[in-house]
Amino acid sequence: MKVLVIGKGGREHTIAWKVKESTVVKEVFIAPGNVGMEEIGTLINISEENIEALANFAEQKKIDLTIVGPESVLALGVVDEFEKRGLKIFGPTAAAAEIESSKDFAKKLMKRYNVPTGAYETFEDLTLAKQYIKKNGVPIVIKEDGLKAGKGVTVAFSKDEAIEALEMAFSIPGNKVVIEEYLDGFEFSIIALTNGKIVIPLEVAQDHKRAYDNDKGPNTGGMGVYSPVDKIDSKIIDETVEKILKPMALGMVQDGIPFKGFLFGGIMLTKDGVKTIEFNARFGDPEAEGILPRLKSDFVKAILDLMEEKEIQLEWDKRYTVAIVMASENYPKTSTIGVEIEIPKDLNSLVFHMGTRKSSGKLETNGGRVLSVVSYGETLEEAREKAYSDVKKIKCEKMFFRNDIGSKMCYNNKNK
Repeated sequence: MKVLVIGKGGREHTIAWKVKESTVVKEVFIAPGNVGMEEIGTLINISEENIEALANFAEQKKIDLTIVGPESVLALGVVDEFEKRGLKIFGPTAAAAEIESSKDFAKKLMKRYNVPTGAYETFEDLTLAKQYIKKNGVPIVIKEDGLKAGKGVTVAFSKDEAIEALEMAFSIPGNKVVIEEYLDGFEFSIIALTNGKIVIPLEVAQDHKRAYDNDKGPNTGGMGVYSPVDKIDSKIIDETVEKILKPMALGMVQDGIPFKGFLFGGIMLTKDGVKTIEFNARFGDPEAEGILPRLKSDFVKAILDLMEEKEIQLEWDKRYTVAIVMASENYPKTSTIGVEIEIPKDLNSLVFHMGTRKSSGKLETNGGRVLSVVSYGETLEEAREKAYSDVKKIKCEKMFFRNDIGSKMCYNNKNK
């Protein structure tokens, strides 16, 4: 069969790589893709947001299955357009994707379906938002309502920081802000394959959102992950599925907006049990790079079976993975374009491209997050050591990375 993957980042590189492994797939197309994906499939020069052109291509090439990566494309209605034409596509409609494209919408759904989450209020007025901060104090979480590519969130530990975040958010005309209770605990990511009725959780991962070591600096789209997360045992996963993922999926079916695709839960394990930080409407990035390399089952077969409402059992590699993001200097404030990258051929790690290009035959930076370097290990520490060893072999004058991906968990394991 022919499969089309929509997107151009590290998530899509990983999805396309896993799709190519499938025994039922003969051809892989990626639109628009990036230079790192050239050996996986055919790159199609169509913008990921040009929905009509993508649907035309899928019709002309008789694509059997399309898998959508980016949230922005889902919010634009790519699934609606493909389904209108009778094309098979895995992802939520624009209405269902609003669980990510509007944080206020997601919070209202959680409240309606009794999904555990922090208390919140939504504001469209700066003065009222400031009054709420003064009344409720800090720490507190401020989220801009729309799609922000994993950013647009401030965890404020001082009132000055909170007020500054509000003023920045409301400097954008028509912006809306959700102010949430700060949840204290252990954060993890869980992604499920779902058709709205059946919910199949994948292995969990823990992302590192802050730009710099020791969780310092601004929030980013994610600087690295590891999987599995030993602290999150099967009991906690079952609780998360039963209290959060299933109620959300089944509730959306009842509301006439069934969710099909990758249902992403950002979860906090608190002293009162699991609570939802956020929902996303797609596979995480860099979570994809940490989780999918551990999947031993046929990824495409699993998606097809799920779409036909068949129960599926997934098999997983027991080894740990660590994915380290190499980002442009000054990310997330700015991106670096056109700085040469040298990747040795003798690396032991998988390297997924997030923001690269080729110019005059040379590989160059082309975005905020540039590469994701992934290694396996029998222990988390072994996976970390292998990944960092290879990261340090990659040469580029304008990239940086965090040195502590997974280190807190390694420390905790040693001191149990």
